[in-house]
Amino acid sequence: MALLDELIESLRCLPGVGPKSAQRMAYQLLQRNREGGARLSEMLRLAMERIGHCKVCRNFTEAEICNLCSDTSRDHSILCIVESPSDMAALEKATDYRGLYFVLHGRLSPLDGIGPEQLGLEALCERFEAGTVSEIILATNSTVEGEATAHYIGELARARSLSVMRIAHGVPLGGELEYVDGGTLSHAFAGRTRIQ
Repeated sequence: MALLDELIESLRCLPGVGPKSAQRMAYQLLQRNREGGARLSEMLRLAMERIGHCKVCRNFTEAEICNLCSDTSRDHSILCIVESPSDMAALEKATDYRGLYFVLHGRLSPLDGIGPEQLGLEALCERFEAGTVSEIILATNSTVEGEATAHYIGELARARSLSVMRIAHGVPLGGELEYVDGGTLSHAFAGRTRIQ
């Protein structure tokens, strides 16, 4: 296989990048931005070598323990459980949450061979049993697999007498009911709360 073809094929490992997109990227780098391509290559190499998982929360980090887990100003008694590092980043950006996190790097999906072991639930249970966590917030996505994962983890936490919360799902701020899908509307209606 020619080097150009190998470059194009390698770019296809990125999500949402098909053959045409990969070809456009390769041509762009070779025709107009060889310096950027060289920098990208070096950053990819360094990232693959140096970025691992935090031993506490499983987020991506270069250190043994990430900055959030080592921050003593955060509330170590509250643990928010998310599916991915990008979910964690979104919560950090959009909320004033000051507790800690646990990143699953996926969700339970028996058909795809993803069980409790792949999600690090043994390490999560160790955190539950350490006695420092008193409340967990389940912030998995509202997919079938995300809901099943939240239910499973909720049961593990309740068995250890922890307070279990679930983030709200429903109508987005500024959304109009007639344009919201039926599943979201049903979930929002079932989760209605009393106005104080």
